[in-house]
Amino acid sequence: MPCANPAVETMPRPDLERLQLERLQKSILWASEKSKFYSEHLKDNETGSVPSIDALSDIEKLPFTTLEDLLGCSAFDFVTMPLSGVMRISREHDPMEMYKMYSKDDVGHNVEMMSRALAASGVNRATIVGVLGDYSDSQILDVHYALEILGATVVPLGIVIENALALMEFSGVDTIIGTSQDLMQVIIQSQVRSMDITEYPISRVICMNGSIQNPMKRHFGDRMKADVWDLYASEELGFAGAFYACDGGGKGNHVQEDNFYVEVVEFGGDEPVREDAKMGEMVITTLNAQAMPLIRYRTGQAVMRISDPCPCGRTFMRIMTPFGA
Repeated sequence: MPCANPAVETMPRPDLERLQLERLQKSILWASEKSKFYSEHLKDNETGSVPSIDALSDIEKLPFTTLEDLLGCSAFDFVTMPLSGVMRISREHDPMEMYKMYSKDDVGHNVEMMSRALAASGVNRATIVGVLGDYSDSQILDVHYALEILGATVVPLGIVIENALALMEFSGVDTIIGTSQDLMQVIIQSQVRSMDITEYPISRVICMNGSIQNPMKRHFGDRMKADVWDLYASEELGFAGAFYACDGGGKGNHVQEDNFYVEVVEFGGDEPVREDAKMGEMVITTLNAQAMPLIRYRTGQAVMRISDPCPCGRTFMRIMTPFGA
């Protein structure tokens, strides 16, 4: 199966968990010392200090971070470094306004993870990829750079659909990537122009979604006569590709566990859901984010864990939504 980084994606579980613990300890220490928000948020109310993290399960000693926390504070309350250490700033504004900042290493990690996700969908040197979207979006930049690292031919389609359709026809795009809204506009505008979208040589659609479940997946596949792959484009994480599907026949989406620690907790409560195939709310902790780490962020996403080995050979755990996507 195509892997952009086999050494990491097929790492033995004991080694992966040791790496996660090491990175978790560093991330908690970094956030508690450098972030105005987390310097107070992570302290135990009784001891006034940050609980020690000696095992991965010790993360349960820490409080959750919520969307209300993110929206109720300035981005500068979360950032861990002066602007001189920030390489990129992006503004998310649909459906909520949120600023994200990235260090040089953050950008590198994000592009590396995106490379894995795209390679898993079959993108390679022979692929011609049309990228729909506004290049002021940091996630679109990550996609573009990752495609170039994989050696694919990249066609920036932008957000003016008329221009996008002309570029698609000229370049022979066989893969198209964008948000559900932008992909739908391509279908609609081609129909308005009495053009059949299936006449383009598109065999692969990669959809960037605000949630793990993509209700438009079947529609895109039927209309474009193409395979549809999903990326979880979270505004809160500031990254599209924390999870990705493989073509090895396994269900669900692999978690990029060297960069994220994922928990499943009971809905409306704090208790962890430890059993596989039992639904709960997904909680994410970043393990490598420097500029704006997130600790135990409650995503509101309903998922269940799958720990069984995947036929593709990747050792990353998988998550699945209630609808199996």
